[in-house]
Amino acid sequence: MTTPQFTLTPGYGQRHRDLLHYSQAVRIGDRVEISGQGGWDDDSRVTGTLEEEIVQAFENVGRTLATAGARWSDVVSVTSYHRVPAGAIGDDHNRVMVEQLRARMGERAPIWTQVGVTALGLAEMNIEISVVAHLGDQS
Repeated sequence: MTTPQFTLTPGYGQRHRDLLHYSQAVRIGDRVEISGQGGWDDDSRVTGTLEEEIVQAFENVGRTLATAGARWSDVVSVTSYHRVPAGAIGDDHNRVMVEQLRARMGERAPIWTQVGVTALGLAEMNIEISVVAHLGDQS
């Protein structure tokens, strides 16, 4: 049995742990799961355009993976939560999401689930991304 190793993302991780009592990532053996990462800065502020917010969320996922010894190339599953007023998640979200997945993962296409929601953890958030990574052979 492998002991879970919880990690905090440098910058905002300790603040989120202190305020909300959760860790950013957990590694159990060769599996890494991360909590949802928004497009916030190190002070937990969300600013800029929707596109900038999505790109920052991807940056935060990468930073969080790194704290647990993983990288984007290890990702096997992506779940994204999109704040949308009604109906389907539109091209304003999907275009940037696909650009970022291709840029960070190359030819590897993970499984991906999108969920439309009416609210996220901060009122100004429009996106939250959670991933699962499998480390496999690290040689």
